[in-house]
Amino acid sequence: MSTDPSRTQVSIDESNKILRAAIISRILVLSLIILWRSLLSPYDTSAILNPNCLSSSDSDTSSVLPIWPKIGSAIEGSIVWDGVYFIRIAQCGYEYEQTYAFFPLLPIFIYILSQTVFAPLVPIIGYRAVLGLSGYVINNIAFLLAVLYFYRLSIIIWKDRKTAFRASMLFCFNPASIFYSSIYTESLYSLFSLGGIYHLLSGGNTIAVLMFALSGFARSNGVLNAGYICFQAMHQAYDAIARKNRIGLAAMTLIGGALRSICIFAPFIAFQAYGYHNLCRDLISDEIRPWCKARVPFFYGFIQDHYWGVGFLKYFQLKQLPNFLLASPILFLALCSIAYHGKLWLDEIAFSLGFRASNKEKNDAQVSVEISSEVSKENPNLRQRKMMSKEQTLSSCLSPVPSEPGTVVPVKSDYASISFIPFVLHLAILSATAFFVMHVQVATRFLSSSPPLYWFSSYLMAYRGRCAYFIWAYSAAYILIGSLLFSNFYPFT
Repeated sequence: MSTDPSRTQVSIDESNKILRAAIISRILVLSLIILWRSLLSPYDTSAILNPNCLSSSDSDTSSVLPIWPKIGSAIEGSIVWDGVYFIRIAQCGYEYEQTYAFFPLLPIFIYILSQTVFAPLVPIIGYRAVLGLSGYVINNIAFLLAVLYFYRLSIIIWKDRKTAFRASMLFCFNPASIFYSSIYTESLYSLFSLGGIYHLLSGGNTIAVLMFALSGFARSNGVLNAGYICFQAMHQAYDAIARKNRIGLAAMTLIGGALRSICIFAPFIAFQAYGYHNLCRDLISDEIRPWCKARVPFFYGFIQDHYWGVGFLKYFQLKQLPNFLLASPILFLALCSIAYHGKLWLDEIAFSLGFRASNKEKNDAQVSVEISSEVSKENPNLRQRKMMSKEQTLSSCLSPVPSEPGTVVPVKSDYASISFIPFVLHLAILSATAFFVMHVQVATRFLSSSPPLYWFSSYLMAYRGRCAYFIWAYSAAYILIGSLLFSNFYPFT
């Protein structure tokens, strides 16, 4: 099949525009961080304090006096909130039990970059400043790549370049932007999560599993990405039985999906085993932590509960009402997104997870049969009008939002036409977890990598024009307020 050069050029031009917008958004956020840090005094000035590592393996470079200490001090002072933990882990490893709440992928990348590319900067700005600089570079580059994956994934799902472009622009300036340019895991998680889904839908199962596994090595909720593998495997197995009558092929497909899912869980399980080895072995009975004695030791849940008070309904307190208000916009947007996209598949397709055709599809098929039987008896003009009506009816079943002329992109397989369902289920699980279990204010960044939020917002901007002002105002306000509060160690999310 030949490729249309004009369409390829349009795709390249749009990708370049998206990349430029992503770069501008990162420059904007980093500029705001520098601005607010220079204008206001931080609430907590202890960020530059850096006690020696407990282990003797601490690098001698950490004690070298830098040539430009002011630059190094400025970078160290910008390391706040969870960034302090990630930098400490990169420098000293896992020293305390509570540090195991932070997964190792980002610290590993920071350590590698600080020991290679940025190693010559250690004598100039200091070792800890180099670690911080490495974290900033990693996360901002990861965000740029995540945006490109988001755009390509949006095209595959929606088959509409303009919808994908609008959604990608929203992702570039999302309300949690401050975290995508700080030393947090949002950028890496988004890169590997979105990249994994894109490669899965493009037929690259191996690289998809690898990227999903890395997303689980960056954040605990990365293991939920195994759901996309399971969803695909179930549909392929159903296809093998229903259409090809090959039960053996269906069984092999399910086994393959299960094995790939295990690979995605492997980094998470390995990290739990690593923590058990370090915190539970070679200790006398009185020193063993409670979670070590469990039949299935699971330190992550214990640490979240013991040190941060994370648990079901634990945050439902009157004094936390301001935090619920802070998270209310993203939670409301998530609820509307779930309701809107769920309504598109409200018939049998929603309840059967896409295994059966909906009544609407069946009716459309019946209409097409009736039209086919009548067109031979009618004049050419009437036949043409009915054929056009049939095409519009059938296309409305495949596209949730009306596609504009010249923007439709061919779908790779039948699976892609119903592949939106796991996105909605994934967002629903994350939203319920953020509202009922977690500290609710983190919902803004916790849900910020979920594509349906931006796809729904893109729909509102295109077909509900007044909503565009509210969406952009919401994003702009949270970018400004977030960069102001977060960078100066004031509570934000």
